[in-house]
Order: sequence, then structure tokens, then C-alpha cells
Amino acid sequence: MTEPHILVLTATGNVGRQLVRQLRAEGHRVKAATRDPRTATFPADVQVVRADLSDPNTLRDRVADFDAVFLLWPLHSGEQFAEAVGVISERARRLVFLGTGGVPDLSREQQQEVVHGSGIESVVLQPSGFAVNTLWWADQIRAGDIVRGIHGELPLMPLHEADMAAVARHALLEPGHSGKTYTLTGPQVLTLSDQVRVIGEVLGRPLRWVENTRAEEAELLRANPNFPDSYIEVLLDGYAALLDEPRPTTTDTIERIIGRPARTLRDWVGDHIAEFR
Repeated sequence: MTEPHILVLTATGNVGRQLVRQLRAEGHRVKAATRDPRTATFPADVQVVRADLSDPNTLRDRVADFDAVFLLWPLHSGEQFAEAVGVISERARRLVFLGTGGVPDLSREQQQEVVHGSGIESVVLQPSGFAVNTLWWADQIRAGDIVRGIHGELPLMPLHEADMAAVARHALLEPGHSGKTYTLTGPQVLTLSDQVRVIGEVLGRPLRWVENTRAEEAELLRANPNFPDSYIEVLLDGYAALLDEPRPTTTDTIERIIGRPARTLRDWVGDHIAEFR
């Protein structure tokens, strides 16, 4: 059987970077695509190419020679999503898509419908909250022992990006996954205030959560260059909606697919401890 040729789109993101690293470590043929290759910092033996998902035409030449493609949608609009998936489906044999709840005009259900309706082998990974989102608090943690935020009682199941990448790697390489939608969760249900406590325990510091009002939280997010103003209210509305849902439950999907339990938040903080110091 011929070794598959794999393209990782959004390769400089948290999951994409991990996926490229894992595929490369196993000796697979992988190419990394990003909007600006000049800012990519991959090893010299990883070929980096340009692909801008806001302009699906940039994908046409990129996906022509690939058996399998990994896609995560990084934009805050889904306007070009169906076209991008269409371009991929014209040229690739398999698409593994990591779903997102961060696109106001493109629900997870719509994402799944487009991907599974692409006409090629398709796998959708639906993740719970990313553990990397705790870095939103890194500036506050470096400055003191108080973390201010909203909805500290919100229960989430933070996922390590390396685990998401590992599941994607299996889905890209193995038979038997086509047409499947996998729900991925971390191994623990932790409220936001619990997550702050865990970070403090790993750092050896008594971190404490202090509840913000919605107005205070919006002001805090506006100071973060990673949050466009148009996304702030969407994010806060999404958090409020999650509070009205039943308490989430963990799945064993990661363990079933990759053969070991999902990493804990404590594991994740240990892997990223320098970013809090």
C-alpha cells in the first residue's frame, strides 16, 4: 500500500502544529499549510505552503496531490466553508475535520452536514473545550494570585491539543473511520474556577477565582488582541447558553481510538508551565 500524502491546513495552530509533529515523527509524508508561511517555525524538513481559507481558490493547487487533508476552520465567519470543503473534495480522497463552536453563522450541525456531504471519505471530530484556552488567564496569573472571569461555575471538559491531534492522525491514516463523527472530551469535568485551582496546584500557588460581571468581562476581552469585537458578545452568549444545558459527561473516545486515556488538565499545565511563569 502506498504511503499516504497528507496536507495539514491551519498547520500553525495548536492542533495543526501537534499533528504535523506527530506525523513527521512517524515518518509520514506531510506538508504544512498556513496563511503566511514566513511566520511558520517548523523544522527544515517540513515543507510549508500558503493556503488562505478566506480565499478557497488558494486551496486548488495545494490539495491536488494529497490523499488526506486535515481541516480546522479558524475564521469567525462560515461564508467560505462550503466552498473550501468543495475544493478539497474535488481533489483529495479523505477529509478529517475538527469542528468548532466559534463560528456564529455556521453551527456544528451545519459543519457536519457539509463535511459528510462532501462525497469523499470524511471524519468529523467534535471537541469539548480546549485546555489551551486557559492561557487567556496567563497574564493575570503572572501578575498575581487572582484570576477574574465570568461564569466560574461553568463545567467544561478541557482537552489537550496533543490528544486531538492523535485522534486526527489515526483518522487520517487508518481505515474504518469514514462517515463517523467522534465526540472528544477531556477526562474530567471541571468548572472554570476548578481549572484555575488546578493551575495553581501545578504552579504551587494559591490561585483564586473572582467573578466578573458581563460588562467587566467584555472589557477584559476587548483588551485581548486575539478577540475581535464582533466575537466577544458571541462568546459571552455561548457561555451563558452552556450554563442552561445539562451537566456534560466525558467520553472514552480518545482512549478507544489512540489506545490510552486522554491527558488531564494537570498534564496540560505541566506541558505549558513556562507560559504561566
